[in-house]
This record gives sequence, structure tokens and C-alpha cells, in this order.
Amino acid sequence: MVSVNRPTRGYRVFQGVNGVILTLVVVVTLYPFVNIIARSFSSERQIRAGEVTLWPKGFNLTTYKIVLQDSMFWRNYGNTVLYTVVATAVAMVLTTCYAYVLSKKQLKGRGVLVGVAVFTMFFTGGLIPNYVLVTSLGLKNSVWAIALPNAISVFNLLVMKAFFESLPTDLEEAAQIDGLSTYGILLRIVLPLSKAVVATMVLFYSVSFWNSWFSAFLYMDKTELMPATVYLRNLISGATTGGNAGAATEQLSQVGANIQSVTIVLTALPILCVYPFVQRYFVSGVMLGAVKG
Repeated sequence: MVSVNRPTRGYRVFQGVNGVILTLVVVVTLYPFVNIIARSFSSERQIRAGEVTLWPKGFNLTTYKIVLQDSMFWRNYGNTVLYTVVATAVAMVLTTCYAYVLSKKQLKGRGVLVGVAVFTMFFTGGLIPNYVLVTSLGLKNSVWAIALPNAISVFNLLVMKAFFESLPTDLEEAAQIDGLSTYGILLRIVLPLSKAVVATMVLFYSVSFWNSWFSAFLYMDKTELMPATVYLRNLISGATTGGNAGAATEQLSQVGANIQSVTIVLTALPILCVYPFVQRYFVSGVMLGAVKG
């Protein structure tokens, strides 16, 4: 007879404890999201009384209706989509090319290029010099004011560099023998093998640009050019201070208790819808890029 190795008592205890801990982690992680959604559908009185936890109390859609019926909201939402797509595309092209170059150990001046990138992680020009630079280049009130100053994240750059270094050099050498150029090797050999890390970097950049509001707040002078994050930020400011934040502010002053929750839901919803499609690449992309094989 073939003996079957049964789990030891210690291993079963470990599995039980591990399951309990992971369940608690999931509960602690999900509770704020569920609470925010419940608050966004609850009435002002129940929220201020602290009665809302995991289920809406005094079901209320007033804030959603006011925001979603405002044409400026949809215009700003379209701006957000445009800024995120353009800025992410620019960031991915520049980061990928820079990381691929830095992954070549035979490159002359490689140490200097790495040092320049790492230097910017600790030192920046400052807010006023950046504003003067963007203004003098004529980038204000354009998508480039958002896309170009934040085009390369050094963290993402180093992760992609480490990933490219882990790829077998034999593939590139064989491609060179077959007559492929440097760009041909990158596009036809390297990138198809780098779907995990590319998808992860796209997620990182898109989330960063989608949630960003300060760059637009700083460089955009016209309301119709603002992204949705600035629109929603102005709604919160106007509803809580009584200031002028647009056509919806006066109405929202009557339902200001749940406006913060509504803005969080409206801002996070698109990213939450996209994330499941790239989630399978997320862990492998970060690990493969962070630890050299």
C-alpha cells in the first residue's frame, strides 16, 4: 500500500492561525471601503450621528444626482480621462526606454545616468522654480503641464531596469544575429516578455495621474480644463466653507455631510473597475522587477 503523508498537527495549527490572520487583514482592509460606500448613500442626519457603519441609513441619492446632473462634472471627468491616458502613455514610453538603456551594463556613462535618476528621488527644484519653468515653456493650460513634469517615476524606472536585467541576454544576441536593430529588439523581443512589469507600471502611473489634482490646480487657469479631482475638491471646499465652487455648491450645502464619501466613490470607481483586469500581472510584475533573477 502507498502511504499518504497527512499534514502534521503543527502544520494544521499553522494553517488555522494563518487563515484567521488573513481573514482579519481582509476585514480591516475592506471595512473602510464598505463604510465609505454606505456613507455616500446615507442621509446627513445619520452620518453626523455616527449611525452609519456597513449599511446605508436613511437612503439618500441627492448628492449623486446633483453631481451627476452637472455638465461641468462630465466635462472635467473627460479631462481626467484625457490627461490620464496621455500622461500614462508618455510616462511609459520614457520610462521603458530609459530603463532599457540603463539595463545594459556595457553602456558608457551608465553610472552617471543612474546617478542622475536617483538624485531626483531626494532633491527637486522646488515648487516655484517648477512653476516658472512650466510657464516659461508655454505649457500652462495644456495636458503637457501635467504629463511632462511627472513623466518618469524613479521608483518605476528602477523596477523596470531590474526586470530588464533579469532577461536572458541570449535572446537579444540571437535577435542581433538575425538583423534586428536595438528598437526592433525592444519592441519585438523584450516588451512581449515584459507584459507583467509593463502592466504593473501602467497601473502605477494611471492611478497616480488619475488621483492627481495639485498639478492641474496649479497650472490650469480655466474651470473647463480642470480634471474631475479638482472639481470634486472644489465641491468639498464650497460645501464646507460656503464658498463659490460652481453651480452645484448651493444645493450641496444642504447635503454636505456625505459629499466627501460621494467624491471618494466617484473618483475611485474607474480605477476599481480597471484593477481586476491587471491584478494578475501586479504581484508578479513587482516581484520580478524588484528582485533580480
